[in-house]
Amino acid sequence: MIRTIAWGAKVSPEFKLRVFLLCDNLGWTAAHANWLMACMAFETGRTFSPRVRNPGSSATGLVQFMDATARGMGTTTAKLANMNAVEQLGWVERYFRPNASRIKSLEDMYMAILWPRGVGQALEYVLWKTGTRAYVVNRGLDKNRDGKVTKREAAAKVREQLEIGLQMGNAG
Repeated sequence: MIRTIAWGAKVSPEFKLRVFLLCDNLGWTAAHANWLMACMAFETGRTFSPRVRNPGSSATGLVQFMDATARGMGTTTAKLANMNAVEQLGWVERYFRPNASRIKSLEDMYMAILWPRGVGQALEYVLWKTGTRAYVVNRGLDKNRDGKVTKREAAAKVREQLEIGLQMGNAG
């Protein structure tokens, strides 16, 4: 029997099973599975496509692997984009493995994707400030326009994806 998961109605049964296997392999709970699905929903525009590419960078796939990240893992973004979604989940697992035990919240999971230095930090931890290139690129995340992007602000849209993904019609 396949358990219910956020956004589960939008992916194949094989994809869901692979997400649960990934979570089991990393020592994660059902909550982690929901967090991961919310992150992938956000990163892929709810398509769960391994081919999705950020038009402003090399970021590709389910968790938007960057070229350098893919190379560091022994692959390329082109190869990742040519995989089916279930195959790419193996690389998602490999990507999360080094930080798996440190991921204690949805925000930590998203930080592992967006800004790994934020994993384990408080929600008000400042990721970027005015005057830095990283802030300029991510200023749209500065919800209160105070010149700082906090972990909470950066993950707010992913939290929305979790809530939407758990709603009837999306969960499955």
